[in-house]
Amino acid sequence: MADRLIYLDNNATSQVDEKVFESMLPYLKEEYANPSSMYGFAKRSSDAVKEARVKVRDFFNASNEKEIIFTSCGSEGDNMAIRGVLDMDKSKRHIITTKVEHPAVLNVYKYLEKQGYKTDYINVNSNGELDLEQLSSAITDDTALVSVMYANNETGVINPIQKISEIIKSKNKNTKFFVDAVQAAGKIPIDVQSLGVDMMAVSGHKFHAPKGVGALYVNSKTILTPLIIGGHQERGKRAGTENVPYIVGIGTACERATDNLKYEMTEVKRLRDKLEDGILKSVFNARLNTGVANRVPNTTNIGFEYVEGELILLHLSDLGICASSGSACTSGSLEPSHVLRAMNVPFTAIHGSIRFSLSKYTTDSDIDYVLSVVPGVIEKIRNLSPYQEELAELKRRKNL
Repeated sequence: MADRLIYLDNNATSQVDEKVFESMLPYLKEEYANPSSMYGFAKRSSDAVKEARVKVRDFFNASNEKEIIFTSCGSEGDNMAIRGVLDMDKSKRHIITTKVEHPAVLNVYKYLEKQGYKTDYINVNSNGELDLEQLSSAITDDTALVSVMYANNETGVINPIQKISEIIKSKNKNTKFFVDAVQAAGKIPIDVQSLGVDMMAVSGHKFHAPKGVGALYVNSKTILTPLIIGGHQERGKRAGTENVPYIVGIGTACERATDNLKYEMTEVKRLRDKLEDGILKSVFNARLNTGVANRVPNTTNIGFEYVEGELILLHLSDLGICASSGSACTSGSLEPSHVLRAMNVPFTAIHGSIRFSLSKYTTDSDIDYVLSVVPGVIEKIRNLSPYQEELAELKRRKNL
Protein backbone atom coordinates (compact mmCIF):
# COMPACT_ATOMS: atom_id res chain seq x y z
CA MET A 1 0.00 0.00 0.00
CA ALA A 2 1.11 3.55 -0.71
CA ASP A 3 2.02 5.77 2.24
CA ARG A 4 -0.10 8.66 0.98
CA LEU A 5 -3.68 9.19 -0.18
CA ILE A 6 -4.59 11.39 -3.14
CA TYR A 7 -8.37 11.56 -3.33
CA LEU A 8 -9.60 12.51 -6.82
CA ASP A 9 -13.05 10.91 -6.74
CA ASN A 10 -15.09 13.74 -5.26
CA ASN A 11 -17.96 13.19 -7.69
CA ALA A 12 -18.50 9.85 -5.95
CA THR A 13 -18.43 11.41 -2.48
CA SER A 14 -16.52 14.14 -0.68
CA GLN A 15 -14.75 14.68 2.62
CA VAL A 16 -16.99 16.10 5.34
CA ASP A 17 -16.08 19.72 6.04
CA GLU A 18 -14.79 20.22 9.60
CA LYS A 19 -17.23 23.10 10.20
CA VAL A 20 -20.08 20.88 9.02
CA PHE A 21 -19.01 18.14 11.42
CA GLU A 22 -18.75 20.58 14.33
CA SER A 23 -22.22 22.00 13.64
CA MET A 24 -23.71 18.50 13.74
CA LEU A 25 -22.11 17.36 17.01
CA PRO A 26 -24.55 18.94 19.50
CA TYR A 27 -27.48 17.23 17.74
CA LEU A 28 -25.72 13.87 17.87
CA LYS A 29 -25.15 14.24 21.61
CA GLU A 30 -26.96 16.53 24.04
CA GLU A 31 -29.59 17.99 21.69
CA TYR A 32 -31.22 14.66 20.85
CA ALA A 33 -34.90 15.59 21.18
CA ASN A 34 -37.46 14.82 18.50
CA PRO A 35 -38.19 18.21 16.87
CA SER A 36 -41.91 17.36 16.62
CA SER A 37 -42.31 17.09 20.39
CA MET A 38 -44.03 19.92 22.30
CA TYR A 39 -41.68 20.58 25.24
CA GLY A 40 -38.98 23.23 25.41
CA PHE A 41 -36.11 20.76 25.06
CA ALA A 42 -37.42 19.76 21.62
CA LYS A 43 -37.79 23.36 20.48
CA ARG A 44 -34.02 23.69 20.15
CA SER A 45 -33.98 20.82 17.65
CA SER A 46 -37.01 22.25 15.86
CA ASP A 47 -35.32 25.65 15.61
CA ALA A 48 -32.17 24.03 14.24
CA VAL A 49 -34.18 22.39 11.44
CA LYS A 50 -35.86 25.73 10.66
CA GLU A 51 -32.50 27.49 10.55
CA ALA A 52 -31.04 24.85 8.24
CA ARG A 53 -34.05 25.14 5.94
CA VAL A 54 -33.43 28.88 5.60
CA LYS A 55 -29.78 28.20 4.73
CA VAL A 56 -30.77 25.70 2.04
CA ARG A 57 -33.40 28.15 0.76
CA ASP A 58 -30.69 30.78 0.36
CA PHE A 59 -28.41 28.26 -1.34
CA PHE A 60 -31.07 27.58 -3.99
CA ASN A 61 -32.27 31.21 -3.95
CA ALA A 62 -35.77 29.83 -3.50
CA SER A 63 -38.52 32.34 -2.80
CA ASN A 64 -39.31 30.86 0.63
CA GLU A 65 -38.26 28.03 2.91
CA LYS A 66 -41.55 26.18 2.39
CA GLU A 67 -40.19 25.22 -1.04
CA ILE A 68 -37.43 23.11 0.57
CA ILE A 69 -37.95 19.43 1.44
CA PHE A 70 -35.23 17.49 3.23
CA THR A 71 -34.49 14.03 1.81
CA SER A 72 -31.99 11.24 2.45
CA CYS A 73 -30.07 11.56 -0.83
CA GLY A 74 -30.15 12.58 -4.49
CA SER A 75 -31.81 9.35 -5.56
CA GLU A 76 -34.72 9.97 -3.22
CA GLY A 77 -35.02 13.54 -4.45
CA ASP A 78 -35.05 12.33 -8.06
CA ASN A 79 -37.73 9.75 -7.36
CA MET A 80 -39.83 12.12 -5.28
CA ALA A 81 -39.80 14.83 -7.94
CA ILE A 82 -40.38 12.63 -11.00
CA ARG A 83 -42.89 10.17 -9.59
CA GLY A 84 -44.53 12.72 -7.32
CA VAL A 85 -45.38 15.21 -10.04
CA LEU A 86 -46.60 12.52 -12.45
CA ASP A 87 -48.83 10.96 -9.78
CA MET A 88 -50.62 14.30 -9.37
CA ASP A 89 -51.89 14.29 -12.96
CA LYS A 90 -51.97 11.00 -14.83
CA SER A 91 -53.74 12.40 -17.88
CA LYS A 92 -50.46 13.22 -19.66
CA ARG A 93 -48.37 10.20 -20.61
CA HIS A 94 -45.30 11.66 -22.33
CA ILE A 95 -42.00 12.35 -20.54
CA ILE A 96 -38.56 13.49 -21.70
CA THR A 97 -35.05 13.02 -20.36
CA THR A 98 -31.52 12.63 -21.77
CA LYS A 99 -29.36 9.65 -22.65
CA VAL A 100 -26.68 10.72 -20.20
CA GLU A 101 -28.65 11.06 -16.95
CA HIS A 102 -27.56 9.39 -13.73
CA PRO A 103 -29.07 5.91 -13.16
CA ALA A 104 -31.18 7.45 -10.38
CA VAL A 105 -33.14 9.21 -13.13
CA LEU A 106 -32.76 6.80 -16.05
CA ASN A 107 -34.00 3.82 -14.07
CA VAL A 108 -37.03 5.76 -12.85
CA TYR A 109 -37.87 6.54 -16.48
CA LYS A 110 -37.49 2.87 -17.42
CA TYR A 111 -39.85 2.00 -14.57
CA LEU A 112 -42.35 4.59 -15.84
CA GLU A 113 -42.20 3.16 -19.35
CA LYS A 114 -43.47 -0.11 -17.89
CA GLN A 115 -46.36 1.88 -16.42
CA GLY A 116 -47.34 3.04 -19.89
CA TYR A 117 -45.45 6.31 -20.27
CA LYS A 118 -43.92 7.22 -23.63
CA THR A 119 -40.35 8.46 -23.22
CA ASP A 120 -38.02 10.46 -25.42
CA TYR A 121 -34.29 10.26 -24.63
CA ILE A 122 -32.44 13.29 -25.97
CA ASN A 123 -29.05 12.82 -27.64
CA VAL A 124 -25.77 14.55 -26.93
CA ASN A 125 -22.94 15.39 -29.32
CA SER A 126 -19.35 14.10 -29.13
CA ASN A 127 -18.55 16.66 -26.43
CA GLY A 128 -21.50 15.59 -24.29
CA GLU A 129 -23.61 18.68 -25.11
CA LEU A 130 -27.37 18.28 -25.34
CA ASP A 131 -29.20 18.44 -28.68
CA LEU A 132 -31.54 21.34 -27.92
CA GLU A 133 -33.29 21.15 -31.28
CA GLN A 134 -34.23 17.54 -30.65
CA LEU A 135 -35.44 18.50 -27.17
CA SER A 136 -37.60 21.29 -28.54
CA SER A 137 -39.08 19.05 -31.24
CA ALA A 138 -39.90 16.34 -28.69
CA ILE A 139 -42.15 18.53 -26.51
CA THR A 140 -45.86 18.10 -27.22
CA ASP A 141 -49.18 19.01 -25.62
CA ASP A 142 -49.01 15.61 -23.88
CA THR A 143 -45.58 16.20 -22.30
CA ALA A 144 -45.94 16.09 -18.52
CA LEU A 145 -42.30 16.33 -17.47
CA VAL A 146 -38.80 17.09 -18.74
CA SER A 147 -35.85 15.95 -16.61
CA VAL A 148 -32.34 17.22 -17.41
CA MET A 149 -29.31 17.06 -15.12
CA TYR A 150 -27.46 20.31 -14.41
CA ALA A 151 -23.96 18.81 -14.65
CA ASN A 152 -23.03 15.32 -15.74
CA ASN A 153 -21.51 13.14 -13.04
CA GLU A 154 -19.00 11.43 -15.38
CA THR A 155 -17.87 14.31 -17.60
CA GLY A 156 -18.79 17.45 -15.66
CA VAL A 157 -20.50 18.89 -18.76
CA ILE A 158 -22.95 21.65 -17.79
CA ASN A 159 -26.34 21.79 -19.46
CA PRO A 160 -27.82 25.24 -20.28
CA ILE A 161 -30.67 24.93 -17.80
CA GLN A 162 -32.07 28.44 -18.20
CA LYS A 163 -32.23 28.07 -21.99
CA ILE A 164 -33.83 24.63 -21.67
CA SER A 165 -36.44 26.10 -19.32
CA GLU A 166 -37.25 28.79 -21.88
CA ILE A 167 -37.62 26.16 -24.61
CA ILE A 168 -39.96 24.07 -22.47
CA LYS A 169 -42.20 26.96 -21.45
CA SER A 170 -42.37 28.27 -25.04
CA LYS A 171 -43.59 24.88 -26.25
CA ASN A 172 -45.86 23.87 -23.35
CA LYS A 173 -46.19 26.12 -20.31
CA ASN A 174 -47.83 23.30 -18.34
CA THR A 175 -44.87 20.93 -18.70
CA LYS A 176 -42.92 20.58 -15.46
CA PHE A 177 -39.13 20.86 -15.47
CA PHE A 178 -37.01 18.88 -12.99
CA VAL A 179 -33.24 19.25 -12.64
CA ASP A 180 -30.91 16.79 -10.91
CA ALA A 181 -28.27 19.24 -9.64
CA VAL A 182 -26.33 16.74 -7.54
CA GLN A 183 -23.05 17.33 -9.39
CA ALA A 184 -23.54 21.10 -9.76
CA ALA A 185 -24.14 21.90 -6.10
CA GLY A 186 -21.15 23.61 -4.53
CA LYS A 187 -19.29 23.86 -7.85
CA ILE A 188 -21.23 26.51 -9.76
CA PRO A 189 -23.87 29.07 -8.66
CA ILE A 190 -27.44 27.82 -8.35
CA ASP A 191 -30.42 30.18 -8.64
CA VAL A 192 -33.69 28.32 -9.18
CA GLN A 193 -35.62 31.52 -9.85
CA SER A 194 -33.43 32.78 -12.67
CA LEU A 195 -33.04 29.24 -14.05
CA GLY A 196 -36.80 28.84 -14.23
CA VAL A 197 -36.99 25.28 -12.89
CA ASP A 198 -39.94 23.71 -11.09
CA MET A 199 -37.96 21.19 -9.05
CA MET A 200 -34.29 20.60 -8.25
CA ALA A 201 -32.52 17.94 -6.17
CA VAL A 202 -29.12 17.99 -4.45
CA SER A 203 -27.23 15.50 -2.26
CA GLY A 204 -25.18 16.67 0.71
CA HIS A 205 -22.31 14.22 0.44
CA LYS A 206 -21.27 15.64 -2.94
CA PHE A 207 -20.39 19.00 -1.36
CA HIS A 208 -18.85 18.15 2.00
CA ALA A 209 -21.91 17.21 4.08
CA PRO A 210 -22.28 13.61 5.28
CA LYS A 211 -23.89 10.79 3.33
CA GLY A 212 -27.56 10.34 4.13
CA VAL A 213 -29.04 13.79 3.61
CA GLY A 214 -30.23 15.76 0.60
CA ALA A 215 -32.67 18.50 -0.33
CA LEU A 216 -35.38 18.93 -2.92
CA TYR A 217 -36.59 22.32 -4.11
CA VAL A 218 -40.22 22.34 -5.27
CA ASN A 219 -41.64 25.69 -6.31
CA SER A 220 -44.90 26.85 -4.79
CA LYS A 221 -46.83 26.22 -8.05
CA THR A 222 -45.86 22.53 -8.19
CA ILE A 223 -47.70 19.90 -6.15
CA LEU A 224 -46.27 16.44 -5.49
CA THR A 225 -47.74 13.31 -4.03
CA PRO A 226 -45.41 12.12 -1.23
CA LEU A 227 -43.09 9.23 -1.90
CA ILE A 228 -43.04 8.30 1.81
CA ILE A 229 -46.45 8.36 3.51
CA GLY A 230 -46.85 8.55 7.26
CA GLY A 231 -46.59 11.50 9.64
CA HIS A 232 -46.85 15.24 9.18
CA GLN A 233 -43.13 15.97 8.74
CA GLU A 234 -41.93 18.25 5.92
CA ARG A 235 -45.45 19.74 5.72
CA GLY A 236 -46.81 16.33 4.80
CA LYS A 237 -44.47 16.01 1.82
CA ARG A 238 -42.03 13.48 3.31
CA ALA A 239 -42.94 11.43 6.39
CA GLY A 240 -40.39 10.31 8.98
CA THR A 241 -38.72 11.79 12.04
CA GLU A 242 -36.39 14.55 10.94
CA ASN A 243 -32.70 13.60 10.85
CA VAL A 244 -31.73 16.71 12.80
CA PRO A 245 -27.91 16.41 12.88
CA TYR A 246 -27.70 15.71 9.17
CA ILE A 247 -30.18 18.45 8.30
CA VAL A 248 -28.05 20.84 10.33
CA GLY A 249 -25.02 19.49 8.46
CA ILE A 250 -26.40 20.14 4.99
CA GLY A 251 -27.44 23.62 6.09
CA THR A 252 -23.88 24.40 7.14
CA ALA A 253 -22.53 22.77 3.96
CA CYS A 254 -24.74 25.05 1.86
CA GLU A 255 -23.33 28.09 3.67
CA ARG A 256 -19.77 26.86 3.24
CA ALA A 257 -20.33 26.02 -0.42
CA THR A 258 -21.61 29.51 -1.17
CA ASP A 259 -18.58 31.06 0.54
CA ASN A 260 -16.25 28.69 -1.36
CA LEU A 261 -17.64 29.19 -4.88
CA LYS A 262 -14.99 31.67 -5.97
CA TYR A 263 -12.21 29.29 -4.86
CA GLU A 264 -13.93 26.39 -6.60
CA MET A 265 -14.22 28.29 -9.87
CA THR A 266 -10.66 29.62 -9.81
CA GLU A 267 -8.22 27.49 -7.79
CA VAL A 268 -9.93 24.11 -8.13
CA LYS A 269 -10.31 24.80 -11.86
CA ARG A 270 -6.63 25.75 -12.09
CA LEU A 271 -5.62 22.46 -10.48
CA ARG A 272 -8.02 20.52 -12.72
CA ASP A 273 -6.55 22.19 -15.80
CA LYS A 274 -3.02 21.52 -14.55
CA LEU A 275 -3.82 17.83 -14.16
CA GLU A 276 -5.61 17.65 -17.49
CA ASP A 277 -2.95 19.50 -19.48
CA GLY A 278 -0.16 17.53 -17.84
CA ILE A 279 -1.68 14.16 -18.70
CA LEU A 280 -2.56 15.15 -22.28
CA LYS A 281 1.01 16.34 -22.86
CA SER A 282 2.80 13.42 -21.22
CA VAL A 283 0.69 10.41 -22.26
CA PHE A 284 0.66 9.33 -25.90
CA ASN A 285 -2.77 9.60 -27.51
CA ALA A 286 -4.62 10.51 -24.33
CA ARG A 287 -7.84 12.34 -25.21
CA LEU A 288 -10.07 14.79 -23.37
CA ASN A 289 -13.46 13.16 -23.86
CA THR A 290 -15.44 16.37 -23.45
CA GLY A 291 -13.52 18.53 -25.91
CA VAL A 292 -14.44 22.21 -25.56
CA ALA A 293 -17.69 21.67 -23.64
CA ASN A 294 -18.43 23.90 -20.65
CA ARG A 295 -17.83 21.90 -17.46
CA VAL A 296 -17.93 22.22 -13.70
CA PRO A 297 -14.48 23.29 -12.50
CA ASN A 298 -13.49 20.12 -10.68
CA THR A 299 -14.04 17.37 -13.26
CA THR A 300 -12.07 15.91 -16.16
CA ASN A 301 -12.69 12.70 -18.10
CA ILE A 302 -9.66 11.42 -20.02
CA GLY A 303 -9.55 8.48 -22.39
CA PHE A 304 -6.42 6.31 -22.61
CA GLU A 305 -6.43 4.22 -25.79
CA TYR A 306 -5.86 0.45 -25.81
CA VAL A 307 -5.94 0.00 -22.02
CA GLU A 308 -8.58 -1.16 -19.55
CA GLY A 309 -9.83 1.42 -17.08
CA GLU A 310 -10.07 -1.12 -14.26
CA LEU A 311 -6.37 -1.90 -14.62
CA ILE A 312 -5.54 1.80 -14.52
CA LEU A 313 -7.58 2.26 -11.35
CA LEU A 314 -5.95 -0.76 -9.66
CA HIS A 315 -2.46 0.54 -10.44
CA LEU A 316 -3.38 4.04 -9.27
CA SER A 317 -4.89 2.60 -6.09
CA ASP A 318 -1.61 0.82 -5.34
CA LEU A 319 0.03 4.24 -5.60
CA GLY A 320 -2.49 5.83 -3.23
CA ILE A 321 -4.57 7.58 -5.91
CA CYS A 322 -8.38 7.36 -5.89
CA ALA A 323 -10.17 7.97 -9.19
CA SER A 324 -13.07 6.43 -11.09
CA SER A 325 -14.01 4.96 -14.45
CA GLY A 326 -17.50 6.47 -14.28
CA SER A 327 -20.45 6.69 -11.92
CA ALA A 328 -19.91 5.14 -8.49
CA CYS A 329 -23.43 3.72 -8.79
CA THR A 330 -22.36 1.56 -11.74
CA SER A 331 -18.88 0.57 -10.58
CA GLY A 332 -18.23 -3.13 -10.94
CA SER A 333 -20.08 -3.29 -14.24
CA LEU A 334 -18.08 -4.49 -17.23
CA GLU A 335 -20.30 -2.51 -19.58
CA PRO A 336 -18.76 0.69 -20.95
CA SER A 337 -20.19 3.95 -19.65
CA HIS A 338 -23.62 4.80 -21.08
CA VAL A 339 -22.56 8.45 -21.02
CA LEU A 340 -19.44 7.88 -23.12
CA ARG A 341 -21.39 5.58 -25.44
CA ALA A 342 -23.92 8.35 -26.02
CA MET A 343 -21.00 10.66 -26.86
CA ASN A 344 -19.63 8.12 -29.37
CA VAL A 345 -16.25 7.97 -27.66
CA PRO A 346 -14.09 5.65 -29.83
CA PHE A 347 -14.13 1.99 -28.78
CA THR A 348 -10.32 2.15 -28.46
CA ALA A 349 -10.68 4.68 -25.61
CA ILE A 350 -14.07 4.09 -24.01
CA HIS A 351 -12.94 1.22 -21.75
CA GLY A 352 -9.83 3.17 -20.78
CA SER A 353 -11.55 6.40 -19.76
CA ILE A 354 -10.89 7.71 -16.27
CA ARG A 355 -12.73 10.43 -14.35
CA PHE A 356 -10.68 12.61 -12.03
CA SER A 357 -12.77 14.87 -9.77
CA LEU A 358 -11.10 17.36 -7.43
CA SER A 359 -12.25 19.37 -4.40
CA LYS A 360 -11.21 22.31 -2.26
CA TYR A 361 -8.95 19.88 -0.37
CA THR A 362 -6.89 19.02 -3.48
CA THR A 363 -3.40 20.56 -3.48
CA ASP A 364 -0.68 21.34 -6.00
CA SER A 365 1.48 18.60 -4.51
CA ASP A 366 -1.35 16.11 -5.03
CA ILE A 367 -1.51 16.99 -8.73
CA ASP A 368 2.29 16.93 -9.06
CA TYR A 369 2.36 13.43 -7.63
CA VAL A 370 -0.39 12.17 -9.96
CA LEU A 371 1.38 13.66 -12.97
CA SER A 372 4.62 12.00 -11.90
CA VAL A 373 3.12 8.50 -11.92
CA VAL A 374 0.28 8.40 -14.49
CA PRO A 375 2.49 8.26 -17.62
CA GLY A 376 4.40 5.29 -16.21
CA VAL A 377 1.20 3.48 -15.25
CA ILE A 378 -0.26 3.85 -18.75
CA GLU A 379 3.00 2.79 -20.39
CA LYS A 380 3.27 -0.26 -18.16
CA ILE A 381 -0.27 -1.39 -18.97
CA ARG A 382 0.14 -0.71 -22.68
CA ASN A 383 3.27 -2.85 -22.75
CA LEU A 384 1.05 -5.76 -21.73
CA SER A 385 -1.70 -4.87 -24.20
CA PRO A 386 -2.62 -7.27 -27.02
CA TYR A 387 -2.89 -4.21 -29.30
CA GLN A 388 0.84 -3.63 -29.79
CA GLU A 389 0.52 -3.48 -33.57
CA GLU A 390 -2.26 -0.91 -33.39
CA LEU A 391 -0.25 1.23 -30.97
CA ALA A 392 2.81 0.99 -33.20
CA GLU A 393 0.77 2.02 -36.23
CA LEU A 394 -0.64 5.01 -34.33
CA LYS A 395 2.86 6.14 -33.42
CA ARG A 396 4.05 5.72 -37.03
CA ARG A 397 1.15 7.85 -38.27
CA LYS A 398 2.02 10.55 -35.76
CA ASN A 399 5.74 10.32 -36.65
CA LEU A 400 6.76 9.33 -33.14
